[in-house]
Amino acid sequence: MKKKAIDVSVVILSFNSVTYIEKCLNSLFVSFEECNLQGEVTVVENGSSDGSIDILKKMQDQYPDILYVIFQEFNTGTTRSRNRALKRSTGKYILILDSDAYMNSETLDKLIIYLEKNLKVGLVAPGLVYPDGRFQMSVDIFPTLVRKLKRYFSLRSIEENSKKIMSGSVDYAISACWMLRKNVVDKVGLLDENIFYSPEDVDYCIRIWRAGYQVHYFPDVSMVHDAQEISRPKGFLINRFTIRHAKGLAYLFTKHGYIFSLNSLYKKINRFSV
Repeated sequence: MKKKAIDVSVVILSFNSVTYIEKCLNSLFVSFEECNLQGEVTVVENGSSDGSIDILKKMQDQYPDILYVIFQEFNTGTTRSRNRALKRSTGKYILILDSDAYMNSETLDKLIIYLEKNLKVGLVAPGLVYPDGRFQMSVDIFPTLVRKLKRYFSLRSIEENSKKIMSGSVDYAISACWMLRKNVVDKVGLLDENIFYSPEDVDYCIRIWRAGYQVHYFPDVSMVHDAQEISRPKGFLINRFTIRHAKGLAYLFTKHGYIFSLNSLYKKINRFSV
């Protein structure tokens, strides 16, 4: 019997996600069924020590035709890990999802419809909210050094000023939830493994723009993202993820040739032609 073509391939990373991963996966399985979509989910387990491995093994046995788990002995970061899953993704659409983000059928369906209606769009991201319903900032202008400092120390106030962002083109979207066409991923390539943890999302969105596609925000639909924010420790203390984020940011600035102003970057990606 011929195997059905995959509509959506989902890529998820799991690292000490015992609180979230089962809910995340169940939200996907229910959404696939309600949308009548053929889906596949690849989870890369990044060497957790909190019991999430046992949950994933149980769920893989329960859903062998949908769920595939890559078990790694240690954390290889976001780019290398996601690339392992992307290499085996065969769906017409690729959904990159955080393990603490919970899909719903309306969002899944309308993100796909959005891409079908807007052929110049390579990536679309929905609105995100915290579990208590508060607005969560999920799109932004490309970071400069000053912008990153403001975002690190004043994210909540920036979020308040970002609620008015309308549907349409944006510089970049955080990778908590991305819907992309498979042919866009094939053209743009895999994530840059020179970045361990972040800002791989900014880099990839820049590359999408440079490839002639657009990045769009579609807040008409939304989903819950129970953000762990591991690079933003309480009290603004510095941890290893904060340091890796800083290194990734320095690499991003060097790679794309800017740091204080976005003018040169916008010219390179032809951003103002949208």
